[in-house]
Amino acid sequence: MSIKNIKTQSLDIILETMISTVGESKDEVFEIEEQCRRDFEALTKELEDIRVRVAFVITENDLLDKKARLARKRLSEVSRNFSEFSEQQVREAYEKAHQLQVDLEMNRQLEKQLRHRRDDLEFRLRNIQQTIDRASHLVSQITVVMNYLTQDFRFVGEALEEARRKQDFGLKIIEAQEQERKKLSREIHDGPAQMLANVMMRSDLIERVQRENGPEAALVEIKSLKGMVRSALYEVRRIIYDLRPMALDDLGLVPTLRKYLQTIEEYNKGAKLSFINLGQEKRLPSNMEVALFRLVQEAIQNALKHAEPTLIEVKLSIGKEMVSVSVKDNGKGFDVAVQKENSFGLIGMKERVDLLEGELTIHSSPKEGTLVLIQIPFIE
Repeated sequence: MSIKNIKTQSLDIILETMISTVGESKDEVFEIEEQCRRDFEALTKELEDIRVRVAFVITENDLLDKKARLARKRLSEVSRNFSEFSEQQVREAYEKAHQLQVDLEMNRQLEKQLRHRRDDLEFRLRNIQQTIDRASHLVSQITVVMNYLTQDFRFVGEALEEARRKQDFGLKIIEAQEQERKKLSREIHDGPAQMLANVMMRSDLIERVQRENGPEAALVEIKSLKGMVRSALYEVRRIIYDLRPMALDDLGLVPTLRKYLQTIEEYNKGAKLSFINLGQEKRLPSNMEVALFRLVQEAIQNALKHAEPTLIEVKLSIGKEMVSVSVKDNGKGFDVAVQKENSFGLIGMKERVDLLEGELTIHSSPKEGTLVLIQIPFIE
């Protein structure tokens, strides 16, 4: 769903529903945790009883085992000296040995069952403890979510409005990027690409001219070919410069702006551009230099595109605590109180200035030109 289609009232209803649902879920998870704790206590008590019984049965088994060995020994003695014992004594020896063996086997079975129950209880207790830990962690997470929904979500209306604005801005950025790609593609296709294609054709022609008319005629063609390569190289450098001047990284903001204005003036014969540096000519942080260059570039392009000026003045002042830039033109101006639908350039400039925690001011009125003033805090 697009952010544009979300209404604040609908969002409030959704928020209340979320808070209620999360609160109920928290109660349910808490009840599960408490029930698991009760089960854990009951099973722990049963496990303690089982362990006591296992110890008792083991002791009893040891005792029965001793008695059974003595009874078997007695039975063996009676069997070897059968004539010396009465029938009653023989029967009693046999019955006692048999009974003790039966009791021992039953006790061993009981021990096996108790051990199995003990192992099962220990396994269940481990699982319950894991469930308790997970439930406790989940309750903590839900509490964080509840705090966020009930406290940090108070300014959701303002955030939504800001999100709408940023979404519009993002879509315009994408549109502008596509337009720039199309423009760059056309420039490369109509400029360097055509020139390079001609270079290939002329190189084939030079071979034929050399064969048919001799070296001198081929030399004339080679000189012409060099001129075409030089023109193609100039166009490539111009395109690269428009994308990002390399001088900005090498020399800094002041020389780059001076060169940029000269270049723009060459391509726009109807407007005169001047640059005045009022402060120190020194380097700034790279991100600030790039942002300031783009801001001046955008202001100049806006003026050339919309204002039809004959003069554009750019002034730069780099102080100890502030960098100030002004771009003034004598064009047809506009009413700053009227916000145009497609004022993408101004929106982009404001976004850049906001990122640098600076201030952007625009003074303009119809037929009175435009002044763009940019101030960026800067600490050496």
